[in-house]
Amino acid sequence: MTELSVGLQAETSFAAILTPHRSLGPKGFAVLMTAVCLVSFGTGLLFYLIGAWPVVGFMGLDLALIYIAFKLNYRAARLYEAVDLTPGALTVTRVQPSGKAESWRFNPYWVKLKLEDRIGRSSELSIASHGRRLVFATFLTDPEREDFAHALDAALSAAKGPAL
Repeated sequence: MTELSVGLQAETSFAAILTPHRSLGPKGFAVLMTAVCLVSFGTGLLFYLIGAWPVVGFMGLDLALIYIAFKLNYRAARLYEAVDLTPGALTVTRVQPSGKAESWRFNPYWVKLKLEDRIGRSSELSIASHGRRLVFATFLTDPEREDFAHALDAALSAAKGPAL
């Protein structure tokens, strides 16, 4: 499950850190790569023994490509988004895998949170205020995005205070 850390503090503050889900941990990766290496080595050895020695190079290339694909996937998992709500601002900060951070600030009294269901595609969670719109939490699953939207909506309602 995607890591979803949510905290409520006094003064209607809300903080959440959203991270993408990766089902294969470091230990699982090591086991998988060991199994792929063994199969690749065994297959390569078989082809070598029957005289098709060029296949050995392709088996090594396959192994290298699988390793690179997993490493790129793990690099992409370093992406995260932090959502902070204080009485004066709703701030969304997106930190890319490279470490580059982008931040958007909204006035919590004017912000509109929208969770849009899209037929045949994932839902879309966005914040809009004063002509600016930010789509975020794109890496969450639909149920996780819906749960997060409800939690953030409740925090925004509490921050705005009682309705008159």
